[in-house]
Amino acid sequence: MPAEYGPWGHSYARERKLLMVRLVANLVAELGCRRPTVLAEQLVTLADGAASRAMVLDEADYGRYARTAAEILLDNALPATD
Repeated sequence: MPAEYGPWGHSYARERKLLMVRLVANLVAELGCRRPTVLAEQLVTLADGAASRAMVLDEADYGRYARTAAEILLDNALPATD
């Protein structure tokens, strides 16, 4: 992080990332997903990676790739419906 943001920049970014995991964990828990905190970490990591690759490589397709992967993660975490 650039020096002009000072030591609070890293702390702020960290808190935002942790907040996102908590929000996603709450959402997937409401859906009845197994292991919501683990799933939230996986989904948020996937989103972060897709966003980073899209910015660095200037390619929007990473969002679509991430969506496909997220759908697989969610399908595997949701309880079976009979």
